[in-house]
Amino acid sequence: MKPTLLQSFIPILALIALLVCNVLIFGDNATSGANQVALLLAAGVAGIIAWTMRMTWTQVIDGVLESINSAMAAILILLMIGALAGTWMLSGIVPALIYYGLKIMNPTFFLVASCIVCALVSLGTGSSWSTIATIGIA
Repeated sequence: MKPTLLQSFIPILALIALLVCNVLIFGDNATSGANQVALLLAAGVAGIIAWTMRMTWTQVIDGVLESINSAMAAILILLMIGALAGTWMLSGIVPALIYYGLKIMNPTFFLVASCIVCALVSLGTGSSWSTIATIGIA
């Protein structure tokens, strides 16, 4: 039995409501870890909906694995970009780019030039994620 559109949106709406409550309760500290609780509770809501629809555990696991498999390429790309950005920060490449960038050009044009360079690199490589994680950091 396939879920209706409303049944499909209930976990998403629950997640949005829980995240709004999270921000209202924790304020600036909302990103410190309480979001995981909201995600788990929204997953619980999805599980309850699956249970009420008489789905078997195997069907639920197969659906989860199918979703993870479809997103795995993007997850791995973001993981590698994060590793590259962290390596650049630790090795001093990003501070060096900022230092030499400010030496080469007037600081009033630095942000505009950074935006243009990022746009060109993103168009050239075809990846806005890798551009923002590498050149965009500087």
